[in-house]
Amino acid sequence: MEAEAYRGYCLQSVAAAYDVVLITSQEPSWEVPYLRDCVVVSDPTDQAELSAAGRTLAERYDLAGVFTWTEWYLVPVARLARQLGLPTTTPEAMQACRNKATSRALFARHGVPSAASVSVRTLAEAEAAARQIGYPLVLKPAAHAASIGVIRADTPEQLTAAFAFADQAAGFGRESTSVLVEEYLDGPEVSVECVTYRGETAVVALTRKTVSAPPFFEELAHRVDATDPLLDVVTPVARAAIRALGITDSVCHVEMRLVDGRPRLVEVNGRIAGDMIGHLVRFVTGIDLPRAAADIACGRAPDLTPTKSSAAAIQLLYPDTSGTLHRLGFEGVNPLWLDRVHFQHQVGDRLLLPADGGNMWTARIGYLITTAPTADLAQARAEQAARRIQIHVEPRPVDEPVAGGRPA
Repeated sequence: MEAEAYRGYCLQSVAAAYDVVLITSQEPSWEVPYLRDCVVVSDPTDQAELSAAGRTLAERYDLAGVFTWTEWYLVPVARLARQLGLPTTTPEAMQACRNKATSRALFARHGVPSAASVSVRTLAEAEAAARQIGYPLVLKPAAHAASIGVIRADTPEQLTAAFAFADQAAGFGRESTSVLVEEYLDGPEVSVECVTYRGETAVVALTRKTVSAPPFFEELAHRVDATDPLLDVVTPVARAAIRALGITDSVCHVEMRLVDGRPRLVEVNGRIAGDMIGHLVRFVTGIDLPRAAADIACGRAPDLTPTKSSAAAIQLLYPDTSGTLHRLGFEGVNPLWLDRVHFQHQVGDRLLLPADGGNMWTARIGYLITTAPTADLAQARAEQAARRIQIHVEPRPVDEPVAGGRPA
């Protein structure tokens, strides 16, 4: 299951320190060894359902805290914590994280360097915003994640298709269904992994990212170095962004781009990063972000003492074309520096790239993680290991439907 492949380390870490009771949308399977109890609901984003499940567990146990690492549940879980009288960042702050238009407004109000941005609902409004901001532009759903619906437009001729692409994804948003037309931030992308407790933010790691070629923004690789010299550059801006949004108690994944060497905010995610970044952070620094998130949720100061200093990288595996996966395997013996290889598709599955209407769930084949004393060597090892993976995809006919895709 993909939840185990990408978030299993989180549950394992939290369960090592706390008794865990889970609210989930399906019967637990791999999670069972880590749980004391569980309540299954049809939709955790439904506040009434989630609150009822929370009250049920509160009647059974003396709950110390509640939190989530799932993007779509941030606001409902903050409301649940408030209803139960448990520590939490306010639902309003989490709402500001989830709605990127609100984030941009707060960044501007508090002087946090960000991007020019206009919220639109129609193509005509998008065209007006484009004339105001200037090309190249980025269009994105105001309330989504995982680069879904995010696309670049370099000319007025590209704007119509780009708006349709972003608008389709925006329709699935819960906090907002609008589209943002934004200034393109031209520079390398990084994320800053932060821990905020009682209003004080510590920056624990920086992740350097590799993203796909325009017009899409699929994340292809990440690398983390405990001694990255950019940490001093990004720390003040990351702290200012978290403060501007009103986040007081949370682990945050702060995305930014370095434009002419200076940080400009992309967005703040009020939860642990995806793509196994938390696992990389623990490997290179010894700092346990899932445990920190659980401690904060229970009103306890997290231990952020570094105990290691090394580097690690993750290579996210994508096909060159949409189609049917005919061959998949890894050649040779795994070297000691290869932490893991995970495949989330199997032979016979049909893959759909963003250019053909897909997303990371329909396109990504899996990932591999490598370790090293430096980030450059970790990345080189990841690229070396990726060359040993045998992938063959039979291109699909243009009109052939592809199953799966959009997350619930």
